[in-house]
This record gives sequence, C-alpha cells and structure tokens, in this order.
Amino acid sequence: MKALLEKLGIQAVNSGTCVGPDEWIDDPNGKKLVSYNPTTGEPIATVIQTTETGYEQVVSGAKSAFVAWRDMPAPKRGQLIRDLGDAVRELKEPLGELITLEMGKIKAEGVGEVQEMIDICDFAVGLSRQLYGLTMHSERPKHRMYEQWHPLGPIGVITAFNFPIAVWSWNAAIAAVCGDTIVWKPSELTPLTAVAMQHIANRVMADYNVRGVFNLVIGGPNVGRLLVNDKRLPLISFTGSIKTGRSVAEAVARRLGRTILELGGNNGIIVAPDADLDLVTRAVLFGAVGTAGQRCTTTRRLIMHKDIAPELTTRLINAYKQVRIGDPMEEGTLMGPLATEHAVTMMMRALEQAQAEGGEILYGGKARPDIGPQFVEPTIVKMPAQTDIVKEETFAPILYLLEYETLEEAIEMHNDVPQGLSSAIFTDSLRTAETFLSAGGSDCGIANVNIGTSGAEIGGAFGGEKDTGGGRESGSDAWKGYMRRQTNTINWSRDLPLAQGIKFGD
Repeated sequence: MKALLEKLGIQAVNSGTCVGPDEWIDDPNGKKLVSYNPTTGEPIATVIQTTETGYEQVVSGAKSAFVAWRDMPAPKRGQLIRDLGDAVRELKEPLGELITLEMGKIKAEGVGEVQEMIDICDFAVGLSRQLYGLTMHSERPKHRMYEQWHPLGPIGVITAFNFPIAVWSWNAAIAAVCGDTIVWKPSELTPLTAVAMQHIANRVMADYNVRGVFNLVIGGPNVGRLLVNDKRLPLISFTGSIKTGRSVAEAVARRLGRTILELGGNNGIIVAPDADLDLVTRAVLFGAVGTAGQRCTTTRRLIMHKDIAPELTTRLINAYKQVRIGDPMEEGTLMGPLATEHAVTMMMRALEQAQAEGGEILYGGKARPDIGPQFVEPTIVKMPAQTDIVKEETFAPILYLLEYETLEEAIEMHNDVPQGLSSAIFTDSLRTAETFLSAGGSDCGIANVNIGTSGAEIGGAFGGEKDTGGGRESGSDAWKGYMRRQTNTINWSRDLPLAQGIKFGD
C-alpha cells in the first residue's frame, strides 16, 4: 500500500495516514475520515476532513484564481489540460489500482476509468479551440449581431463513489478549458483516490505557475451543504441519488444558481424476437454484473419478447454461472464487492420485496460472507410484471426479467419508470430500431441499438431525463453548461434605428 501511494506522490505516515495535497486540505482542526477497502473491510488510510475555515480558504482561492484563469487564452488552458492528461497517462496503472483498492471494481475497470479521464482530457484539448458562438443577421441596417461564451466562474463538483475520478474529469477538464475553476467534493467512500488526483493536478498547475484552478474539499454532508448554498459558486454539478439530488436542486434554485444533475438510472434493454442472442447475452452480462451493479447505467431490467424469453433466460443463467466473484485485484475476477455493508442489506431487502410481489429468483440471491463482508451473488429475478420494486433503483447486481408481446407494449413498459438515463434495444429490424429511437420510443437521454446500456463514450453528451435530473456532461455541446452566453449587437452606422421598427420621438 505504501509503495502504491508513493508512486502517486502521496506521503504515507503512521500506518497509512495520508497527508492532504496542500495546506488547504491538511487542516489541523479537521476530523479524520477513514478510507476502507470494501474487499476486506479493513482501513486503507486516513485523510483530514475540511473544516469551515479550510473551506473558506479553498473557495476564496478558487474565486481569486478564476480572475486570472479566465483571461488566459482558451488554447493555453487546453495545453494545461493536455499535460494533465499526459500526467495521468504516466500513472494509469497505479491510479487504476488505487480505484480498485478503494472502490472495489475489478482492476480492468479501474484502469478503464483512468483511460476515460485521459480521453476526456484529449477531447477538452481540441475543444479549447472550438468554443464557438453564432453570428446573426440584424433587422437594423449597418448592425452586426453575434453571440459569445464567457467563463461562468468557480463551480462546485460533487461526485459519487462508483466513478471516483471519471465523473470529476468530465466536469473538471471541460470546465477548465472554458475558463472556470473547480472546487471538488468527492464521496466520503473514496477520498484517497481524490487526494491522489489532486496531487497530480497540483504538479501540473505548478508547471504552469498557476494554482487554484483545481481544488479539493473532503467531508460529508456538512461540506456538501456549504458548496450547495455558496453564492460564489454559480454552478453545482452533482452526481448521486435522486433524493439528495432533489435537495441540491432546491437549495441551488433558491439562490438562482445552476445545476447539472446526474441522478438515478433504472436502465432497460428490450430484446426483439429477431435479436442476436449471443450479442444480447454478452451485453447484459457486462451491463448487469459490471462494477457489481453499481453504475448509474447498469442494466436492471430485461424486457424480452415471450418467444425468445426461455432460451435467453437459459443463456443468461449459464453465463452468470461463469462469473468469478472475489478479490477485484486478481486476474480473472469479474465481480468485486459492494461498496458498503448497507448496500448488501438494501439488496437483500429488495429481493425479499421482489419475491413478495411475485418474483422468482432464478440465479443468485445470496450474500457471500465466506468471501468477504460486502460480497453478494449476481442475481436474476423473473417478475410477473413491472412491480413497485422493479421501478426502484437498487444499487446492486439485480437483473429483473420481464416479458412482452408487442413492441408498443415493450416501449410502454420500458418508459414506465421514474428514471430516464440509459436504454437499449436488440433487433435486426430497421423499423423496430427506428421506432425505439423515435420521439415515441425510448424516453431516456441515451438510447442504443445492439449495444448495452453501460459504457457510454466521452464524445457524446452524457445524462438523462425525468428523475435522472436532465443534466448533460462530457462530450457534444455539454461545455455550454459551464459558460454564460452573451448576445452582442454592434452599430457601425451613424444612425440609431430601433428594433421592431419602433419610432420614439422625432
């Protein structure tokens, strides 16, 4: 463990106590926060939580840094992000291992998450030369109209445990090239990964003789409330539960701030009778079992045509039997632990409710304390209908099987949940696929054909509808969320004509 931390530039002292990345975090009055290994339940390290005094230093510094950072040309800001991506690229393996150690996803996924950050940095570098505005024709003679985009200010980013650096990077890389500074509050379950990432960012900022672009505050709900209610932060990007997301949205709205909300997902796959079942099986296995079911894009509902349901069910059970559960650092493991013992409890409660509502557990359904305190079996449950528990998001590897007869019935069932993040259909029919992608089809922010619900690429805007929050991060034009639009009109004549042909006075 000490060697891993030293590779990442973190000083390890006193049996794993880690020192914060700079004076803003190493607050002598802060309470200790212990990071635990979900695989063993043992403590990894201790970090110091941010006090109100420390928080004030961080945000004041981010606000001061913004004044200088916004004036740096965007392509120059892009160069810093390029170097940040390169610094992460050099530490890809140890950083991925730290994610696995602290969060519990298998090593291949941990390293893959680091690659996602590298990719978004590459994207942001190109974006730094493409922050385009439009030009418009004025109705008034010898007038020119155009729009431009300005940096918004210091922004708050609150991330969840399941992607401890990728989601931060979606926000931070894009916001930074837009000219914003960032104040990051990571999950209390993954503070060490955030400290490692901040160390990397600090070294890159030092190379450019800047500071305060990337900032870190660590703590629980009290620190979160400080961020959410801080008028100096015009935007809060929050990833987490729907319940907490509603509270964040209400608090920020009261001060007329902006939010980007990435909340729950209850993602479904429709399987048409003409689908390639080999593709379906592989997609569902990764979508439902990957990250132990702890992705917002995890496949939770499989809506199968009744004609192919028996065969597909058999295929899935056989595939699940091949899933190796265990230490996520070991080669060959496909599923690690859940993040907390509470998550195990919630999964068992959901399965009890599913059975009470007529569900039948076809595979799995048990906790595995013989492996470790937070291990469970990936579970397949056949449901008679889309009951109340199916409409809830349980952050665990539970896959509900449902059947349909007509495509219209399948789409109605698919959309009949509060969440609206990711969706997919498997079919070889062009008409079926286009129906699913039409305005009357999937109501999700992401809709795929012949690929699963997980594994979104950074080039597209990521986010969902309904209770998922409606926010967008990562690619496409999501950058506009981190900037303010300004419409400009220039009169280069010697007259002063009014819009709409209005005459005012002589």
